[in-house]
Amino acid sequence: MNFDFEKYNFPFDHYTVENFLPEDVAHSITNEFMDYESVNWFVYKNQIENKKALQTWGKFSMETYKLFQYFCSPQFVKVIKDITGIHNLYPDYGLHGGGWHMHGTGGNLNVHKDYSVHPKLGLQRKLNLIVYLSKDWNPEWGGALEFWSHNEETNKPLRLERSIDCLYNRAVLFDTTQNSWHGLPTPLTCPKGQYRKSIAMYYMTDLGCNGVGEKRDRALFAPREEQKNDVDVLNLIEKRSK
Repeated sequence: MNFDFEKYNFPFDHYTVENFLPEDVAHSITNEFMDYESVNWFVYKNQIENKKALQTWGKFSMETYKLFQYFCSPQFVKVIKDITGIHNLYPDYGLHGGGWHMHGTGGNLNVHKDYSVHPKLGLQRKLNLIVYLSKDWNPEWGGALEFWSHNEETNKPLRLERSIDCLYNRAVLFDTTQNSWHGLPTPLTCPKGQYRKSIAMYYMTDLGCNGVGEKRDRALFAPREEQKNDVDVLNLIEKRSK
């Protein structure tokens, strides 16, 4: 694997690297994704998100299973520790919020801050690793990961600061505890049969360590510009944050 991550500090700590997985591994996992219409996906479809996800180990194919096992291994966790300088990190073996993610035409995810306290372990969710696996993806279709700065007065995203295209075999690692507003809020315009594929893994740390700030049991979403006066969307965001 390519661990030559480049670090950025704004709007929050994050790292990127190209050609992250060996080509044969990336190719195998890309092809292992279930069909978009499979009944095994967990479907999120509402005003603030449109995506499909799978985090159940037993439903992964062989190469995907082996990769997540490696992401949980002491050897790889040490790599993440060395990259970030955070030394009390634990992998989320349960893949809560991780696993396979897939977006089709119209797919989106409003800008949000992740929940901060793991619902089963009581640990702080600290880092998110994402690997993009869509071959021949055209950035004109959208799907870039957006990083937004933080408005201290309103506790809402302030402005778009960086947009990272979801290019094939690109990995992004970012700190989720620094008012880390992120998402892909603009609905995808990819042709039918083209999909934004990614895998995600989270790493945790102890509460009260490594610059941990506010504690949230649920993700906090923000409305898109055209949704700011939509009462139904605002009510959904409030409901989802509790």
